[in-house]
Amino acid sequence: MGLTYIEATVANPLRSRKAARVKFLVDSGAAYSVVPAAVLRRMGVKARSTRSFILADGTTVKRRMGEALFRFDHHEGTSPVIFGQKGDSTLLGSVSLEVLGFILDPLRRELRPLPMLLTPLEPPGPREGRAKKQRMSTGGGKKSVLASPGFTRSF
Repeated sequence: MGLTYIEATVANPLRSRKAARVKFLVDSGAAYSVVPAAVLRRMGVKARSTRSFILADGTTVKRRMGEALFRFDHHEGTSPVIFGQKGDSTLLGSVSLEVLGFILDPLRRELRPLPMLLTPLEPPGPREGRAKKQRMSTGGGKKSVLASPGFTRSF
């Protein structure tokens, strides 16, 4: 089993010119990306919360978290980021990968475009042909969406 590394740009989402090029170990088993705290602080990225994480050996550690802008291969997006401490690996986790529109191919150990799927409000089925689409009113100033009888989605 090989390891996959990439170089990507990390930036402050509020001041995207404050950026750094970082070498990441791509870890699709990790939810969040880890960037050294000193790099994030230099760019002015603020920690907004603290979370507990369980390491592979069972140890629990606390780390500060914020939001960073990630850029790779002409794609960019913001993602939660862990402020890494001494001894932490610099990781690109699955949330950042998905925000960028990539997935790790486990056999070739390379990044591939992530198929972007949109799903309908109602799954297709036998009722689809005979169900009358109608605008359902939800009141209260909320927007409503087209729906079949018995299914309304408000936001």
